[in-house]
Amino acid sequence: MTPRPVLIGGKRGGRIRIWRHSNPGDPAILHPYLPCATFRRRQPSSDLPVKTSELWKPANREEAELLEKLDPKRLPNHVAIIMDGNGRWAERRHLPRVAGHRQGVKTARDIIEACARLKLPCLTLYAFSRENWTRPQAEVEFLMRLLREYLKRELPAIQKNNIRLRIIGRESGLPAAVLQDLERATELTGSNTGMNLVVALNYGGRAEIVDAFNTMLQQARTNGQSEYRADEETIATHLYTAGLPDPDLLIRASGEMRVSNFLLWQIAYAEIYVTETLWPDFSRARLLDALIDYQKRERRYGGLSATHSEHERGSHGKRSAAAKG
Repeated sequence: MTPRPVLIGGKRGGRIRIWRHSNPGDPAILHPYLPCATFRRRQPSSDLPVKTSELWKPANREEAELLEKLDPKRLPNHVAIIMDGNGRWAERRHLPRVAGHRQGVKTARDIIEACARLKLPCLTLYAFSRENWTRPQAEVEFLMRLLREYLKRELPAIQKNNIRLRIIGRESGLPAAVLQDLERATELTGSNTGMNLVVALNYGGRAEIVDAFNTMLQQARTNGQSEYRADEETIATHLYTAGLPDPDLLIRASGEMRVSNFLLWQIAYAEIYVTETLWPDFSRARLLDALIDYQKRERRYGGLSATHSEHERGSHGKRSAAAKG
C-alpha cells in the first residue's frame, strides 16, 4: 500500500514530510520538505531591555563577552578619536608608511560602522591636522588621494546607514578636487538623521578658536559695536562644531599622552582614554574596551561625587544634631 505523508512543523518555519506506512512494523521515512507555510516569530516587547549584542553580530568570543558588559543605555553622546600610529604600525612591519595609512582607513571604516550600529549620536575622527602639512609632500599627496578614494567607495554605505557627514577645519590649503568631493558628500548626506560623522581635516584646535573670535569681532564691527564682550555660549556657537554636543569620551590611540591640538575647547570635561594599540590595530573590541571603561567612571564636572556628597550631608546632620543636644 502506498505510504501516507504527514506534514509537521519544523525549525525556522520549515516542515518535514514523514512518510508513514500502513504497516505498523515498517519504519517511518523522514524526508525534508520545502517550507509551504511560514511561522511568525514573536516580536520582542519594546519594554524589554535591548542587549548590546543585538546591535551587531559579534565577530568572536572576545567581542561577545565585551558586548555583554556594555550598557547600551549609558553610552556617550559624542566620541572623539585621535587616530594615531599608522606610520609606526608600518615601520614595525618593514612596510612603507602609506601601507599604515591604508590599514588605518580600513580601521576607520570598521569603527564608523560599529558606532553607527551602537546608535551613537556623534563620532569625530581626527584625520588630518594643520601640522601634518609639514610631512613629506609625497605622503601628504597620498593622504589626499586616499581621502578621495574613501569618499568614492564608502559614500553609498554612509548614505545607506543614514549617517550625516560633517567636515571641520580650514578649507584654505586643501586641494580643489578634495573640496569638491567633500562638498558633494556633505550635501548628499545633509538630510540624514542618524549618527553625525565629523571628520577633522586641516584642523587645529587653536586655529578653530582664533577663527571663532575673528568671526565674532567682524560681526561686532559690522553691527557698529565699539565694545564687545564674549561669553562661553557665544564662543561655542561660533566654533566649527556649533550645534553638536561636546565630546564625552576622547580616545587616543598609540599610547601618546597628549591631545595634539584637538578640540581644545570642546574636551574641557571629556573623559580621556589612552590605549597603547596603534590605530591600524584598533578593533571593535578595543572600542568596546574604551566604552566599558567610560561607563565605570563617575563624571563630576568639577563637583563632588554623589557618594561623597551624601557622606558630607550625613556628617553635617550629625554635627547639627550634636550641637542642638
